[in-house]
Amino acid sequence: MKKILLCLLLFYKSILFSQTILNSYPLDLKISGINNELLNVENVKTHEVFVFASDNENISILKYNASLFLTDQYKAPIKNLDDKHLIGYSFSEDGNPTLYWSRLDFSYIFAIKYYLESKTFKVLNFSFPSADQYVVDIFQKNNSFYILSKDVSKPTLNVYAFKNGTVEEKIFDFSPFTFQDKSTHLLTFTQLIKENPIEKIEAGDYNSLYKSAKKSKFYVLDDKFILTLDYNPKKTQVFEISMESEEIKEKNFTQSIIQNPKIVSNSFYHQNKLYQITADKSQMFLDIKDFNSNQTIKSFKVSKDENVNFKISPFFLERDGAKPKEFEKTNVFLQHLSKLDIGLSVFKNDQNTFIMLGGASEIEKPFSMFNNFYDPFTQDFPEANFYQGGYPAEIHSKSVYFETELNDNHEFVNPEPQPLAIDNISYFLDINKKVTLQSIMKFKDYYILGYYDKGTKQYIMRKFQDGFETDDAIDPLNTPSSFSKSFLKNRH
Repeated sequence: MKKILLCLLLFYKSILFSQTILNSYPLDLKISGINNELLNVENVKTHEVFVFASDNENISILKYNASLFLTDQYKAPIKNLDDKHLIGYSFSEDGNPTLYWSRLDFSYIFAIKYYLESKTFKVLNFSFPSADQYVVDIFQKNNSFYILSKDVSKPTLNVYAFKNGTVEEKIFDFSPFTFQDKSTHLLTFTQLIKENPIEKIEAGDYNSLYKSAKKSKFYVLDDKFILTLDYNPKKTQVFEISMESEEIKEKNFTQSIIQNPKIVSNSFYHQNKLYQITADKSQMFLDIKDFNSNQTIKSFKVSKDENVNFKISPFFLERDGAKPKEFEKTNVFLQHLSKLDIGLSVFKNDQNTFIMLGGASEIEKPFSMFNNFYDPFTQDFPEANFYQGGYPAEIHSKSVYFETELNDNHEFVNPEPQPLAIDNISYFLDINKKVTLQSIMKFKDYYILGYYDKGTKQYIMRKFQDGFETDDAIDPLNTPSSFSKSFLKNRH
């Protein structure tokens, strides 16, 4: 699709990637320090849009109605938050927001409720039991703020729900369930999660291949959570977790059988379907199953000597974030795939379902001074982490993938290629270097990119949609390629 899209762009004298300025507001933020934060979010009950922008001294709150007209604003001082980050938000029944600030270790969480009518605020704090639990992830849903944590020793997941100035803890016990690897060896839930850390997937949004290749994934839906476990390549073990009843239901979805002990497999939940992929060096299966009935809706098989006639892109190989290399041979793709963490990522727009299939992995290696990246004069170690003892380490990444597209009848299609909204946003950010503190939100049937422009000292809100619009602002020869970049960017 990358190659096709580039050819398509050559027929356009100029392209504007569906960007429209919705609003702007003057803000004089001091862009330095830990408290530079920006969020644009929706109150899902009233459909009002709020903007929270902070620096080391103040937080500015902008309130827009559902038609995106500014209706209120409030600037409040920031006190005693020097070492804390803005980690989330919630909305009370009165419509006022609460912001949550925390240290990196989550030991203390400060909840600050802002009353826009009276221009006042109230501070509460919560002590997280960090000695017994660790934070898996944080998220918002239905105007509440949540923390998902794992007990250090017990076979439980804990969910903390923050709203209306209160916090409610719910504990989900996995001790009644059995966990077995491919050799039928028993595992404890704690051992399983330690070896396969949980990755939260953004349901209905873009997810990178690096995220979706994880073996333990957590999906947040309107009325429940879904935990999928692919530690055993023969099956996907799934748990439906009800926040209301606190009930846990187990389901098991078998993978397509390949008579080879060295198989790799994974799954992805999307809109009441489970997409499963399994492969070895000679073949690959893609199965689409109904989540409720476990019935197979579609099944596809590819052998190493066959062409993948349903892909809409070449095979791509990418190393360390460099420009992807294209190749066409299926056997080469399967050879690479068998050595990586296999995965697939699924996203649906208004028309079709996009799927990226492939593998990705990141390896931490000791840094070598005898490579082309080390500068002996500045002694710079680019993007270096450090092992124990202070020795630097490099993160090396590799991914191999291709793209396909399905219609509502689960038939492969190859429509005229157009960029998705997330591609348009990615390109806009690439060419606008004065943009900082960006925040992306889905609103109605489009996306809003909110950001701070350092040059004009304004908060700006832009609308992005799928597809092209003509304008004289952008040279088409410099435009980016397909949605694959979106799935791979922002890996963590």
